[in-house]
Amino acid sequence: MAQIGFIGLGKMGGNMVARIRRDSDHEVVAFDFNDEAVAKAMETGAHGASGLEELVAKLDAPRTVWIMVPAGEATQATVDQLAELLEPGDAIVDGGNSKWTDDRDRSEVLAAKDIGYVDVGTSGGVWGLEVGYCMMVGGPDDAVGRLAPFLDVLAPPRTEAHGPGWGHMGPSGSGHYVKMIHNGIEYGMMQAYAEGFDIFDKSPYELDNAKIAHLWMQGSVIRSWLCELAALAFEQHGNDLGDLSAFTADSGEGRWTIEEANRSDVPTPVITGALLARFYSRGNADYTGRVLSALREQFGGHATQPQADG
Repeated sequence: MAQIGFIGLGKMGGNMVARIRRDSDHEVVAFDFNDEAVAKAMETGAHGASGLEELVAKLDAPRTVWIMVPAGEATQATVDQLAELLEPGDAIVDGGNSKWTDDRDRSEVLAAKDIGYVDVGTSGGVWGLEVGYCMMVGGPDDAVGRLAPFLDVLAPPRTEAHGPGWGHMGPSGSGHYVKMIHNGIEYGMMQAYAEGFDIFDKSPYELDNAKIAHLWMQGSVIRSWLCELAALAFEQHGNDLGDLSAFTADSGEGRWTIEEANRSDVPTPVITGALLARFYSRGNADYTGRVLSALREQFGGHATQPQADG
């Protein structure tokens, strides 16, 4: 039996704690600012904590504390607080969507205190509780070694063809670096599916998008989990997805992927185009469209359409 502290019990963090407790006898000490989330974790057999100090006090050295809070200021503040509470030989794990350069900087600061820093790029979303999480791990060997029992439980079952569902990529920062590129690729794949189904929506045939997506999962070269999720989405929301907004957010990792590509002189037209398409989905190009329409009217006499009321 191993022991871990868990900070952040939202959709991902809460499900991770539930999977650890359901599928192993490992001990979890859990904290979240939402008391209901802590109570829910305790229902799985986890030990609750009222704050970071109590969480650290309930862990035996060498301690491992996994952070699952929003990237940026929330993660940095949590790391800073833990750095003052932990002892040499302990380790902090960031399983959120932090930028890899932040991981690298944090690891250097913590190394001066002899505290290990592990970054875990985590893929699997809300389905992870059921099917497991694919995890890309960066950090020092000893800290990753202590974390391995939990990674084994959180990951999908090992397969002969592909090995375990997690991998140690290299030093601190490498896990989120690989996850960043993973998310950039995801942008491109999602955009390709979206464009294909958009063509179906405009086709001369009355096509069933869910049926097509399910069919593509049967041996097609474009079968994927995203295709499977597309089928589920069409079943839940209808062929036209009429109850959904076109607004599509981005976590920032697509932008970071493009920044890294530019730094490395690697052309990424698909990923870049997919990110820009998300900008269009937010209405950010409405004015651009009006300028284009006005120019076509000026040089070619093409008719323009008035702005709809409301």
